[in-house]
Amino acid sequence: MVTGFVLIDTEPQREHLAYSKLQKVKEIIELDVIFGEHDMIAKVEAKDANAVGDIVIDKIRPVEGVMDTKTLIGLDL
Repeated sequence: MVTGFVLIDTEPQREHLAYSKLQKVKEIIELDVIFGEHDMIAKVEAKDANAVGDIVIDKIRPVEGVMDTKTLIGLDL
């Protein structure tokens, strides 16, 4: 399994809508609202890095209110 961290930027005044829709994405195992440069961070688990990318492209970016994402892949050392 691979863990991805997705930094999510939302459209102004659409944070609540995006949050409620993102909570329904089963691959998101944790979703937090954050303060700073980004609006939310989602922790995603998938079988490999390509699958994390697919989740971001197919299930996170299309969510109404999501404006931009940045994805970080976690590694086990």
